[in-house]
Amino acid sequence: MTRLSLTSTPLNQVAADALVIGVARKGRSLVVAPGAEAVDKALKKRLESTLHALGATGRAGEVTRLATLGATEAPAVVAVGLGDAPGRGERYDAEAIRRAAGAAVRQLAGTRRVATSLAAVNGDGSLEDLRAVSEGIALGGYAFRTYRVASKADHRAGVGSAAIVVKDAKDKDTKAVVDRAAVIAEAVERCRDLVNTPAADLHPADLAAAAVELCGGAGCAVEVLDEKALANGGFGGILGVGQGAAHPPRLVRIEHAGGRAGSPAVHLVGKGITFDTGGLSLKPATAMEWMKADMGGAASVITTLWALATLNVPINVVGWLASAENMPSGTAIRPSDVLTMYGGKTVEVLNTDAEGRLVMADAIVRAGEEKPAAIVDIATLTGAALVALGSRLYGVMGNDEDLSQEILGAAGRAGEQCWPMPLPEELRKSLDSDIADISNIGDRNGGMLTAGLFLKEFVPGGVPWAHLDVAGPAWNEGDAFGYTPKGGTGVPVRTLVEWLSSRAG
Repeated sequence: MTRLSLTSTPLNQVAADALVIGVARKGRSLVVAPGAEAVDKALKKRLESTLHALGATGRAGEVTRLATLGATEAPAVVAVGLGDAPGRGERYDAEAIRRAAGAAVRQLAGTRRVATSLAAVNGDGSLEDLRAVSEGIALGGYAFRTYRVASKADHRAGVGSAAIVVKDAKDKDTKAVVDRAAVIAEAVERCRDLVNTPAADLHPADLAAAAVELCGGAGCAVEVLDEKALANGGFGGILGVGQGAAHPPRLVRIEHAGGRAGSPAVHLVGKGITFDTGGLSLKPATAMEWMKADMGGAASVITTLWALATLNVPINVVGWLASAENMPSGTAIRPSDVLTMYGGKTVEVLNTDAEGRLVMADAIVRAGEEKPAAIVDIATLTGAALVALGSRLYGVMGNDEDLSQEILGAAGRAGEQCWPMPLPEELRKSLDSDIADISNIGDRNGGMLTAGLFLKEFVPGGVPWAHLDVAGPAWNEGDAFGYTPKGGTGVPVRTLVEWLSSRAG
């Protein structure tokens, strides 16, 4: 991960390989954002005209390089676009700054050291802007090269370190913001690593081991239920989904006891399908290509708990990982089979590719036994979420409007995109089964919503609950943008840490 540091040295005097400044559009003109004054002076007030001559427009995410020819300590200046310049009384918003920082650092991959004045683009050096720059740099510096051998030289490592220019580099509040941003970014990067790891190297037992290593090492209590314990406990959903695979399922409980002893904990439930073929309801080949990412919800729970423990957030949180491989074989569940879930409810399996909700239901019922303050589940649950919201937004739905609004607000502050979705009661009837208590699929129209309604059936009465369907933004199939790489993104770790920190404080 790119190491972050602070400096009060004028940007033109910082020893680095490149200096990053912000530029923006103002009508048809290009303007240099605040923070670059020292560099402009060193270049004899020709920075703006030179960038314009090089074709820079200030468009968001655009990166333009120019050589300083000895005018500054660094040999190059990198101007990154912030989009439209704010009007009178307005500001560049934090997400625009975060994405600009990430875009610049991505373009500088392989560079040893950079320095930036982006924290000053609004002229006042606010802590919010500093947080955005710190997160953008750290997240944008990500590179997953574990499996690179012959091609390693063609895929450079991220920027080694970045110095952020601030008014007072020794200020405690300023240092605290950067330290916190570094932990959150590391949590996101660890989540990305888990999601990017091929399924052959990350079976349910391996995912459980990652939770033990990361969260146990940070001071959390971690309990792992293997296939025997699951059978003894009656976890029919997790066992049913995993029974066709050579690698057995796991249920993992992670506890961060950071709050007052005896106070109810918030419970996070993560979908941990380490590979999803669809089972006997087999997916098309192209739809399987990214199904190693179907454990993104569980990965986000692991790394969120790690971040909470590392930051010593004063709140009680319990995380659950419902993990299995969904494979076709002679032992796999069949369409029309009936599973007896944890807690006794029966489910007719009409489509074995609607497996995530089965493992999640077991974990939700188990979480409900601990009288939680709230349950939030996170899952790459439905393709319908992509159809409804695209690839960059996740859906938020549940049984408690206040809880949903808390999460939506936290996502906005963290810089992750989501949207509130309903759970229409009229769709519930489509989940009725002819022979069991409920079926695992309902009306195809509104598939994201019927999946949410299915999970709602397993939430204990009176417990606030929210469901995050992150099937779109947890995996980026397109080109990298801003601080978001191709592949695993780490969504929604930043939202969860922001929400739980706010709830604690």
